[in-house]
This record gives sequence, C-alpha cells and structure tokens, in this order.
Amino acid sequence: MTELSDWTYVVTDIEVDGPWAGANSMRSFASVATTMDGRTFGEFEAVLEPLPGSAPNPRTKEWFDSEPGTWEAATADPEPVVDVLRKYVDWIRSLPGRRAFAAAPLSFDGLWIDYYLRRFTPYGLHQGPYEQDPLFHGPALCLRSYTAALTGRPGADLAAPKLPPHWLGEVEHTHKAIDDARGFANLLHFLARNAGAPAIALDA
Repeated sequence: MTELSDWTYVVTDIEVDGPWAGANSMRSFASVATTMDGRTFGEFEAVLEPLPGSAPNPRTKEWFDSEPGTWEAATADPEPVVDVLRKYVDWIRSLPGRRAFAAAPLSFDGLWIDYYLRRFTPYGLHQGPYEQDPLFHGPALCLRSYTAALTGRPGADLAAPKLPPHWLGEVEHTHKAIDDARGFANLLHFLARNAGAPAIALDA
C-alpha cells in the first residue's frame, strides 16, 4: 500500500475562450506539482495558440473584458499547442513518485486537459488498464468534490471565491491560471490536513 506522500498531484487551472473544447480553445493553463503533505516540486504555465478553426465564444469574451487583465494574461505571447503539450508531458514525467491530476472542478478543467492531451499526445488523464506507458498512475482528483465531502456542502456552493481565503493559502483567486493553480494546491494541503476530522465549516 502506498503512502499519501508517495503521490504527486498535478494541480491545474485553465483559462478558455468558450465552453466547448474544439469549437473554442484553451488559451492558458498552469499546474503546480505537490504532495498532500505540502511538498512542492515545481510549476508549469503556458499560453497556447488558439486551435485552427476555433473562435472565442462572445459571452465568454464579454466576461474576460469585464475582468481587467485576464484576457491579456491568458493570450499574451502564445506558443504552438504541440510544443506546449510536448513540454508539459516531459515536465509531468520528470516528477517524483506516483502522479495524479487534480483540478477544481475536474469535470471542467480535466475535460479540457484530457481533450488536448488526447488530441496532441499519446496520453490522457486516465488511460486504459493495458496501456504500457501511462502519464498518470491513478485516477484524477476533483478538489471541488473533495471539499464537498469534507464540508457536507453541495459542490455547487464551493467555488473558490466562496471559500475562506486561508483555505487557498491567502492566494487571491484572480482568474489567472498560475495564481488559481497555486491557490488550489494550497486547498489540497488544507483538505488533507483536515481529512478524517468532523465536517469542516466554511467559516473555520
């Protein structure tokens, strides 16, 4: 049986220009590699070129325009997607221990990362049982679901802006990928410290 400290979690946040992978594009993302007990092994962040044939969703672009600096942070100096994904895979494979992906919520950020990995690399977030070279060694972790389990609150109530700031390590949730990934890495540490305790109140 492996210890919790044997696992490295690739805690990730993404910024996208619409709701649908393919029709829209992931414009930036960032990951923090960390263990549940708080050790951190580095960060990865990138800005990507938009997918061929894609276009920003008008309502999503309106939201970006209402949040000063977020569109610029998500789109400045983009790199070719294939180059970014190759470097990302190499970085993940360099991490110690057994690797798992984590995001909040996994159902959104994980879907996009899985789409890009499967389209541009031989990998995915969760690969078949007989594949010889998996990128991740276990199923991905949804930090929103983990928070719901420990608080007894619905996941819909647990978006980052609704959480006590110290749960995120006092890292402001700016909608810039690297800031939000760092906050979610701190959330993982907080939840792990409180696992097994009575339900955590949101004002704790």
